[in-house]
Amino acid sequence: MATLQVSAAKKTPVARNLPAALTFDKPYDTLTVLDVKKAIAAKNPKFYAARQKLTLKGDNKALSDETLLKDAGVADGSEVAVKDLGPQISWRTVFLIEYVGPLIIHPLFYHFPRLFFGGPVQHSTLQKYVYAAVMLHFAKRELETLFVHRFSHGTMPFFNVFKNSAHYHFLSGVLLSWSIYSPTFAATSPWIRGTIRENPTFLWSCLAVFLFAELSNLNTHLTLRNLRPAGTTKRAIPRGYGFSLVSCPNYFFETLAWMSIAVMTGSYAAWLFLAVSTYQMAVWAVKKHRNYKKEFGKEYPRSRKAMFPFIF
Repeated sequence: MATLQVSAAKKTPVARNLPAALTFDKPYDTLTVLDVKKAIAAKNPKFYAARQKLTLKGDNKALSDETLLKDAGVADGSEVAVKDLGPQISWRTVFLIEYVGPLIIHPLFYHFPRLFFGGPVQHSTLQKYVYAAVMLHFAKRELETLFVHRFSHGTMPFFNVFKNSAHYHFLSGVLLSWSIYSPTFAATSPWIRGTIRENPTFLWSCLAVFLFAELSNLNTHLTLRNLRPAGTTKRAIPRGYGFSLVSCPNYFFETLAWMSIAVMTGSYAAWLFLAVSTYQMAVWAVKKHRNYKKEFGKEYPRSRKAMFPFIF
């Protein structure tokens, strides 16, 4: 039988039974951090495992769930600290909420222009193509969230969902819809008539780039899925289409897809969303690229860039 002392890093109303002494029927050598979290949750039902951050006493570095206590330097009978991370929500749920916003907002602006622009809008071919492309993009993202993505982290703080969703609901939802489906881009608008934006070759070329980027993005997501067995956080070096040049080809192809929309429309909203999205994905790409090199060392291909082939 193993024992462990647990204290609260900070007082929290959901864990009134701390500090506490925990006992385990399992041999000490087999105990994991997750076993400790489950034992804490058993005594404090509202303090579920995903809400807990377990650390060594006097240290702020979180211990990962699958780590054995002996490997983390936690001796039998010693003390660990637990911090309340606040209410949590699953990453899958957050993604679904983020992507459903544009799927609701775009049809509202497209099909009910009187509500937003004060009158009917005779949709141009460009508007029809953009509408189809945006709906396809976010429908794809919802399906990937449900059937493709495997998340390394189970949850995030609940209140982050509002910040994360604002990016999609406002920038690629309200702002993009307000710009693209307005009379400025209508079939009779001088911004469209007699310009390249009603040229079928130009429009189909932009749409072809968009579809290529979307399919390529899906391919990279499938590659990443196949690297991680279900129910694990196992990591491996991704290889294959796109990965020979960059660590995060999914971000590169995402950028390419939205760039095709920005070029097709010339809309300030499309360019703004592209700029903000590209910056955020570049930040993520640098972090992931650094983690790959740190984890795999000399095994990781040195010629790979983080996000943009041969450049960055």
